Amino acid sequence: MTSDKLGMHRSKIEIKVDDLADGELAGCGALKELDHEHAEVKSMKTSMAYLRKGFACEILSRILQVAQTREYLKISLETGSSDAFLPARKLYEQFGFKQCGPFGDYVLNPYSTCYEKHLS
Repeated sequence: MTSDKLGMHRSKIEIKVDDLADGELAGCGALKELDHEHAEVKSMKTSMAYLRKGFACEILSRILQVAQTREYLKISLETGSSDAFLPARKLYEQFGFKQCGPFGDYVLNPYSTCYEKHLS
């Protein structure tokens, strides 16, 4: 059900999940290296037709596998704080992400929520 397209640069990975029945793009995600121990889930998107069908879980699982393989100690992400982002926040929490303060270039603001997960 999935096909991975790994970028040539260590700083970013693109993960593409396709529906094999009709070849439509179901979703994608990206991982960005912040330093040799810390990475950021830079983007996760699921196409409207594939929402609530498990594709986001599959994408996030693959991103976390890559992060483990690269031996990052921590992975962080920023998402919206409005109700529209509640499903995303629940997903991240199901995967063990905990809310944290801003990281990298992010600053504290009422429209963002940051999360982190320590990897072993």
